[in-house]
Amino acid sequence: MLKDKRIILGVTGGIAAYKAVELLRLLTKSGADVHVIMTRSAREFVTPLTFQTLSANPVHTELFSLIAERDIGHITLADRADLLIIAPATANIIGKIASGIADDMLSTTVMATKAPVLIAPAMNVNMYTNPVYRENEEKLRRFGYLFVPPEQGTLACGWEGEGKLAAPESIFEAAVAALSPRDLVGQTILITAGPTREELDPVRFITNHSSGKMGYALARTAQRRGARVILVSGPVSLPAPNGVELKPVVSADEMLTAVMARAGECTVIIKAAAVADYRPLTRSGQKIKKKGDELSLRFVKTADILARLGSLADRPYLVGFAAETDNLKTFAGKKLHEKNADMIVANDISRSDAGFHVDTNHAVLLFRDGRETECPLMSKDDLAAVILDHIVSEL
Repeated sequence: MLKDKRIILGVTGGIAAYKAVELLRLLTKSGADVHVIMTRSAREFVTPLTFQTLSANPVHTELFSLIAERDIGHITLADRADLLIIAPATANIIGKIASGIADDMLSTTVMATKAPVLIAPAMNVNMYTNPVYRENEEKLRRFGYLFVPPEQGTLACGWEGEGKLAAPESIFEAAVAALSPRDLVGQTILITAGPTREELDPVRFITNHSSGKMGYALARTAQRRGARVILVSGPVSLPAPNGVELKPVVSADEMLTAVMARAGECTVIIKAAAVADYRPLTRSGQKIKKKGDELSLRFVKTADILARLGSLADRPYLVGFAAETDNLKTFAGKKLHEKNADMIVANDISRSDAGFHVDTNHAVLLFRDGRETECPLMSKDDLAAVILDHIVSEL
């Protein structure tokens, strides 16, 4: 996701400085090469050794120091950076940047870089609402600086209100978005994800093994690339991606209703959910009791959501998924034409490293004009990026 990206992480003096350690872990785990700059005040809260150990890079604290024999520290870091993050960012550092003051390693590096700068403020609620601070933030926003707004809650000073540093996961997500292409701005993409549940009685239901991971990866990636994303999700245990409009559903009928109600807003619909093909003919209002050695149940077909979408007179660009255990391309190709889709993502769920519950996938993309794209084993986030790359080129 962030493989080989060089990121500067600036840490300033606030109690939330300890959260920057978790942010650093997320960045390095994603493959980024992170270089930490700590202000003098930040070192009152967390030691440089902590950041140096986790980043495997020296921590920069002094303005007048050389990275190599001839490299001026702040200039070298500024030139090589793909992104500069300040988390936590105090009112002091934001005021300095807004005023053009460059009197320490961090503020000077910010002044010298041409990379995007992402700021995550953290401060007392009265400082955050102070008109001087508000003006400084608005000025930086006009200049193109990016912000991750603080959260509301109990602050270290005992006050309640805005000013709490955003969660490291939220800052990480904003960092990935800052480094993602913005090629889906103006697009509205509806994505379905997860399984559906069809109830037999108040206790039991039938479902499938879908975890929702592929659909959620698509939603995250599309949102990062600037799309407005509507995520219609069956029951999963995944957190909702930041900035995505989530519509939870349970049954196939509920998913159909939710999708058709929003289809007219969309330029793209991606049907990644594993929707039940059948549901019980009747649902018992009472728990079905155990009687005899056998139980017979009657099932009827559920509505075919992909086919319904494919039959629309003015339909959006339509992507379906085909999870198969055999004859992958044959069945997926049949689905592509029968459902009138533009693309089918076919994956072999008999593989232990692809399909449900795992974080990787191996897929074949089939298109209406007969083209095929083989996607080797990769993470679901990477596969989401490949799928969206093709959608962008098709649009």
